[in-house]
Amino acid sequence: MTRTPRHASVFRSARERRSGERRVLVEARAKVNLGLEVLGRRADGYHTLSSLLWAIDLADRVTLEAAPAGITVTCDVPDVPLTEDNLAWRAADLVRHETGVAAGVRIHIAKAIPVAAGLGGGSADAAAVLAGLGALWGHRLPPGRLRGLAQALGMDVPFFLGASPALASERGEVLRPVAARLAIPLVVVNPGFPVATRDVYARLEPGDFSGGAAVRALVRAVRGGLPAVAGHLVNGLERALNGLWPGLGEAKAALVEAGCLGAVLSGSGPTVIGVAPSRAAVHRVMARLRGRPWRLWATQTVAGPALTVAVTGSAVGQRRRG
Repeated sequence: MTRTPRHASVFRSARERRSGERRVLVEARAKVNLGLEVLGRRADGYHTLSSLLWAIDLADRVTLEAAPAGITVTCDVPDVPLTEDNLAWRAADLVRHETGVAAGVRIHIAKAIPVAAGLGGGSADAAAVLAGLGALWGHRLPPGRLRGLAQALGMDVPFFLGASPALASERGEVLRPVAARLAIPLVVVNPGFPVATRDVYARLEPGDFSGGAAVRALVRAVRGGLPAVAGHLVNGLERALNGLWPGLGEAKAALVEAGCLGAVLSGSGPTVIGVAPSRAAVHRVMARLRGRPWRLWATQTVAGPALTVAVTGSAVGQRRRG
């Protein structure tokens, strides 16, 4: 079932109803990697991966509004870049060039997903702009072209344009849907500082590479319920991250000691996720972890679209002449 964005009420003001101005709000969910294996290093410098990706109900809210020209990004988190270094800005720039739309856009990002945490927040925001601008400007790109733009922005971005969960391969951009409706209760632990993905991958050694069997076993385990899933969690980046954050093992152990069935690093980290035996158990685990120097979230996996788009008003886009 599609969830209604909590900020959908911003569309309902009398002024907006009178003006008919189009505004788009996208709920951009975070993702977790319940399993990730690095199969090897490619000639182009990327790594070949196998990963089970799943959206969760922790989400940024990305609001798109028409502007006469240009691209403006604002955010309620001070450390987020606001120009060309921001993936959402770059997504808008790609769409403008691809569609030939003359109008501009104001983008506001209300962050709930921690930055550079292995939860795909920047990629989710970029996907939100790719999907939302079609609705704002009234010029929807064919799915293949949209996926091409997503891939140009980053290998995590295509996942957010599709359905959760999915099995990712190659550089992470080749996705195969996984038939699973299981809502997995999770405790999310973040140490409160960012880690750059490139720094983690730079520390990989040949011994960190594997053949993909562990992730395939995890996908099969999804049919067996929560204990089976928890018993097959895997992330081949953990050793590399441990050199940047020696507290990784402590965080995983603390989650299990507090009542989780298992714990694993998400993506390139430093966020760690614990699989709880039930929704009620999530809150018990969090209560036992309070006082630790970490940020905590209670969440669960979400099956279906990784983005939810809400629209009001009339299309505003115009194609450039010439």
